[in-house]
Amino acid sequence: GAVIVKKLTALFVATLALLAASASFAQDTPEATADASPYRWVTVAGGFNSPLYVTHAGDGSGRLFVAEQDGYVFVLDENGTYDDFDPFLDISALLSQDVFQGGYTERGLLGLAFHPDFAENGLFFINHTDVNGDTIVARYHVNPDDPNHADVASRTELLKIPQPYYDHNGGVMAFGPDGYLYIGVGDGGSFGDDPGATAQRLDVLLGKILRIDIDSETYTVPEDNPFVGTEGALPE
Repeated sequence: GAVIVKKLTALFVATLALLAASASFAQDTPEATADASPYRWVTVAGGFNSPLYVTHAGDGSGRLFVAEQDGYVFVLDENGTYDDFDPFLDISALLSQDVFQGGYTERGLLGLAFHPDFAENGLFFINHTDVNGDTIVARYHVNPDDPNHADVASRTELLKIPQPYYDHNGGVMAFGPDGYLYIGVGDGGSFGDDPGATAQRLDVLLGKILRIDIDSETYTVPEDNPFVGTEGALPE
C-alpha cells in the first residue's frame, strides 16, 4: 500500500530542491555518495489506499491526519499508528461510485483543512465531489467527547459548485495568515481541455482560487477580495 513519510527539514519544497541538487552534484563528482546527503526519508505509516493529503490540526497533539480519495480521514498518533477500521471521518457514502471502481479518477475526497483555532473550536473543512460529481465544501466539528472522531451530525455544506465534466476538480484548501479559507477549484475539465473557458470567466467559480470568511453560520466574502464590486463577477 501507499506509505506516508515525514521530512527532517523545515520545508518540503526546500528538501526536494536540495535533494535534486545533491543528486546533480553526485553525478558530476565521482567521490560523492548518497551517504553524504544530510536528508533522508523515514516511513511513518503504510497500508493506505489512494492517500491525497497529510496534515496536522495545529492543536499540539502530535497527531497527523491522512485524507484518502475514497472518502476516509485517518488519525495517526505520534508513533504512526492508526486504526484502518475506525477512521476519523468516513464520507464514502457521499461519493459517486466511479471513485471505488478502480483505475484513474479525479473525483472523491480532495481536500482537508483544519481551522487555525481548531484547538478551541474543533472546526475543520473538507472538499469533495458528491454522487453527481459536483464539488462540495463542507464544515464539520470534532466529536466533543472523542477527539479522534468527527461529529458527522455537525456537517454543514458551505459551497456547491456544479462540475460539467468528471475531471479537473481541484480540491486543495488551506487557511491563509489572514484567517480566510482559500479553495482551489479546477476549470471543470474535459479530457485535458477547458471548452467553457471557465478559468477566464469571472461569472463562474471554476478555474479559480476562492477566498472566503468562514467565521459565520455559512460563509461571507471578505470586502477586500479583488473582484468585489466588479460587474458580472462572483465576489468569492
